[in-house]
Amino acid sequence: MLDLSKFQATGRETCFHGRHIGAQIYDGLDGGNWRLRDYEARGGYQALRKILGQDGGPGMTPDQVVAEVKASGLRGRGGAGFPTGLKWSFMPKNYAGPKYLVCNSDEGEPGTCKDRDILAYNPHIVIEGMAIAAYAMGVGTAYNYIHGEIFEVYQRFEEALDEARAAGYLGDHILGSGFSFQLHAFHGFGAYICGEETALLESLEGKKGQPRFKPPFPASYGVYGRPTTINNTETFAAVPWIIRNGGPAYLAVGRPNNGGTKIFSVVGDVQRPGNYEVPLCTPFPKLLELAGGVRPGRTLKAVIPGGSSAPVLPADIMLDCTMDYDAIAKAGSMLGSGAVIVMDDTRCMVKSLLRLSYFYQHESCGQCTPCREGTGWLWRMVDRIEHGKGRMEDIELLGSVADNIMGRTICALGDAAAMPVRGMIKHFRDEFVYHVEHKRCVVGTAVTSS
Repeated sequence: MLDLSKFQATGRETCFHGRHIGAQIYDGLDGGNWRLRDYEARGGYQALRKILGQDGGPGMTPDQVVAEVKASGLRGRGGAGFPTGLKWSFMPKNYAGPKYLVCNSDEGEPGTCKDRDILAYNPHIVIEGMAIAAYAMGVGTAYNYIHGEIFEVYQRFEEALDEARAAGYLGDHILGSGFSFQLHAFHGFGAYICGEETALLESLEGKKGQPRFKPPFPASYGVYGRPTTINNTETFAAVPWIIRNGGPAYLAVGRPNNGGTKIFSVVGDVQRPGNYEVPLCTPFPKLLELAGGVRPGRTLKAVIPGGSSAPVLPADIMLDCTMDYDAIAKAGSMLGSGAVIVMDDTRCMVKSLLRLSYFYQHESCGQCTPCREGTGWLWRMVDRIEHGKGRMEDIELLGSVADNIMGRTICALGDAAAMPVRGMIKHFRDEFVYHVEHKRCVVGTAVTSS
């Protein structure tokens, strides 16, 4: 990871504690400084001690913790960017029964690999962040739902939980206080749809992972029908620093409404793919430079700035963007999960869309007709164009089907399938036309009819 002092002297311990995590995320998984002793040496669990009054100070009330998170401007790092402190305030205070907290570590968005690395290389920062959140919302039990295809990471998190319990950071009467909190890891099933928060809750309850109708929202009817707050792994990982240093200090990194740091998974046609934690509002060219730039002899063609479900942006637009929620939205895309998929001039946009469309039709849970049928139609039409059988009207039909999926499904998977189609046609329509007219790719790759 880069040194944040290049941008601003914040003193912030990054989620990866100063390391760049490369593309081979499991290399050296048995090594590193992820153990409890290492985390404590870096100031770990000081924030938990602070709120419980176990550091010699007066402690903090739950309302004060929520207020500090609100002051930080921390926005959910899972994709939607909803203000975290505001979400925490939705949890009913006077509810008589049990309340729950859930960490969404079901990282299945193509191109994204940040949350699994946080859990692998700094798991205690997530545990501490969840304990602080539980204290703030009066929660006694929490779950970390970990993606089903990263079992080694799940095992590591279980080891970290054992360490935290043995040290008194989890369990009954934590650090001798009146606060008790139990945290459990849950191994998911590898389904992309379980990244949607209500489908995750269904899966957590042992049912088929399908999204629920909303309302009711999880804050009133979540896991086991009880009030539940769900946040992303990276969101919880930011909380300990905020409590130790104050919300305004976190907000000062970046710009108003876009404070703090963000981990970007820079993947694709770059020389140093991996995870980079930088202040929000970092210029995209700077982030690209940190990742080594595009491959030698190639030029930047396009970028998907927020994971595969975000609309693609051409190079000229992207090079003028800063990496924050508002700037990317103004440019016509989304910051999303923080996966920055870089494509150079060797990439065919039709072939790229074909791969994305196949993924979404494969991962649709089938509950909603527009998604179940529409994602299949999109894939088949793009497949027809890619393999030299496309018709000119298919280009218009692609846009029409995408428009009729958008906003007509229970969850956002339908939108996630439609937005890449709309973005590709908007910015790279000429490539689709070329495929139809010439039965081959514009970048020179011959297409074999099937």
